[in-house]
Amino acid sequence: MAEIVSLADGVARLVHDGDTVALEGFTHLIPVAAGQEIIRQGRRGLTLVRMTPDIVYDQLIGAGCASKLIFSWGGNPGVGSLHRFRDAVQHGWPVPLEIEEHSHAGMANRYVAGASGLPFAVLRGYSGTDLAKHTATIKPITCPFTGEQLTAVPALNPDVTIVHAQRADREGNVQLWGIAGVQKEAVLAAKRSLVTVEEVVDELEPRPGALVLPSWAVTAVAEVPSGAKPSYAAGYYDRDNAAYQAWDAVSRDREEFGKWLAEVAA
Repeated sequence: MAEIVSLADGVARLVHDGDTVALEGFTHLIPVAAGQEIIRQGRRGLTLVRMTPDIVYDQLIGAGCASKLIFSWGGNPGVGSLHRFRDAVQHGWPVPLEIEEHSHAGMANRYVAGASGLPFAVLRGYSGTDLAKHTATIKPITCPFTGEQLTAVPALNPDVTIVHAQRADREGNVQLWGIAGVQKEAVLAAKRSLVTVEEVVDELEPRPGALVLPSWAVTAVAEVPSGAKPSYAAGYYDRDNAAYQAWDAVSRDREEFGKWLAEVAA
């Protein structure tokens, strides 16, 4: 059964230097508070995984937490580039960053393979691209039944996956609704998992279309109200577009970023 913990204790116990860490969430329910707690605790040498890294990954990279990024798209959605990410790749600041780039379909299928206990996934999604020339974890494979040339990608099994959701009950069952990306698959693929939630309630109310992560599939749950801001949490708060716009100016300048980092770490 998942244990109810504080955010600080959850990160301290589950996220270690050198771990492969996935913080997943697509458009909304992005675990921003958890990412900033990783920064406060000074984790180093992380391999960060996410289909669509946005500003929380920019923050983690700029803080020197990451040595590698596995992803399929990166940017400040609706605004532009991730400047701390660019600085790390182009100039090695604050530390060099290795990148491993896939397609969205490739990343999703890697999580599915990991969650299914399979060593790799097979798909057609890389046909016509040159990603295989630049990414060692994309390999051609021949279908043994039809002879068709396909592509194989290895399973993703993070050391720890962190996601945000709306609710959990006191036994650690998690309820999530709205746009669901690969949160379920990423949690099931991971060795350990931390779910931050808007609130812990006595009983989960039935909700059409809601995704439930059962307590047995989750290591720990932390109650973190507003834990996804500035992204949104359906049913709780809207996306803070101004915060995404403001981040662009902060992230462009190392000195301004340093001021932001000092405030977060305080």
